[in-house]
Amino acid sequence: MKRPDWFLVALWTILVIAAALWVAPFVFILLTSLKTEAEIYATTVFALPAHPAWSNYAQAWGRGNFAATFLNSVIITCIKVPLGLLLSAMAAYALAQMRIPGRNTVFLAILFGTMIPFQVLLAPLFSLVNSLGLINTYVGVILPYIAFGVPYQVFVLRGFFRHVPKEMTEAALLDGANHLTIFWRIFLPLSLPALAALVILDFVATWNEFAMALVILQDSGRWTLPLGLMSFQGQFASAYGQLNAAIVMTVLPAAIVYLIFQRYFIGGLTAGAVKE
Repeated sequence: MKRPDWFLVALWTILVIAAALWVAPFVFILLTSLKTEAEIYATTVFALPAHPAWSNYAQAWGRGNFAATFLNSVIITCIKVPLGLLLSAMAAYALAQMRIPGRNTVFLAILFGTMIPFQVLLAPLFSLVNSLGLINTYVGVILPYIAFGVPYQVFVLRGFFRHVPKEMTEAALLDGANHLTIFWRIFLPLSLPALAALVILDFVATWNEFAMALVILQDSGRWTLPLGLMSFQGQFASAYGQLNAAIVMTVLPAAIVYLIFQRYFIGGLTAGAVKE
């Protein structure tokens, strides 16, 4: 049955309004980051800057020591994301395709990790990391990041791998391939859409993570971008142009990663969600 024209008009109106409400804060931050302090107070919120003050970015970068915090975030994220996804993919393959006694119990134990808010574990986590001598180190924050990311990633990838016909695995085994070869040459390439979706989620979560980094990285020389932004806000809260420039620089890498992988996002996350 054809829907009336008023229905489509109402639907598009609601979507446009929702999109405008969603985009408005980002537009405000971007415009404010390009205004001088005098212009911020003299113009309306969404007024275009008369002369874009690109110097806000340079001043914020230098005053906030964002070169160091940016590098720390890059190192931590670029190690954690691929390493965590590789470990999760290997575990998901084993739980989906290998005949391991009690594999469903193991999977439920891993899945239980998604039900525990990491905030309640910050105190024991700090004690554990401190006892290992890993406070203020990259390893000390990367390992917990991986541990808290594995349950959800295994959940998604196991569902994906279970829909790959087992005959493919059995045929490869009969041809003399071992499970590591099958995983690396068959299952890993097949899972690229799901991995691309998980890259977005994992990159954004790691890049923006605050609480765990605040507890473990107590030396300002090891701070990540969110911690650097917190410090900058505390020192230069009244410098609205530079503060918004710092916010833009903090979120821009995550936005770029999303734009690169977004076409795989929905398809990747729903690939393993079909009921058997």
